[in-house]
Amino acid sequence: MSASGDAPDPMEAYVEGMLKEVGEDPARDGLLKTPSRVSKAMRFFTQGYQQEPEEILTGALFDVDYDEMVLVKDIDFYSLCEHHMVPFFGRVHVGYIPDGKVVGLSKIPRTVEIFARRLQVQERLTMDVAQTIEQVLQPRGVGVVVEAKHLCMMMRGVEKQNSFAITSSMRGSFESDSKTRNEFMELIRHRKESFA
Repeated sequence: MSASGDAPDPMEAYVEGMLKEVGEDPARDGLLKTPSRVSKAMRFFTQGYQQEPEEILTGALFDVDYDEMVLVKDIDFYSLCEHHMVPFFGRVHVGYIPDGKVVGLSKIPRTVEIFARRLQVQERLTMDVAQTIEQVLQPRGVGVVVEAKHLCMMMRGVEKQNSFAITSSMRGSFESDSKTRNEFMELIRHRKESFA
């Protein structure tokens, strides 16, 4: 049933058909509720289509006289690869140099989450986050680095368990000024497990 309860959920029928195609019996005990569970899970995994990151950022802008780098790193994310619809996951690091405005720190992970909760490729996820922060904050520069493991490489295809991908998008002073870019890269390399 749909969320309103008055019409069948078409995604459930697709899942039931897929179960049959792989040789399963959707009527067996362990699979009876699987179409419903998968439908709910897929709607959760892709809820980013119903959210606008620009609205999240715009609602938390503050005028601040601060012109040094702001960095939010090690933002965990989970997404689905648009090629095979299997997960890829990792960390995002976002830095920017304000030009009169800063955004509430929690809004940067929220922005990452919105884009990650769509069918994605890592390269576009990286660019989407950088471009949105650049458009809304209009900072002097922004840098985004994404490190991720892809189950489409680990479970199928080349089946390489230890490989991961790194992508980056550098804009403004992060692109034009090697000192700014190097500072950003050095800061995200620094690992500290706790503040204790």
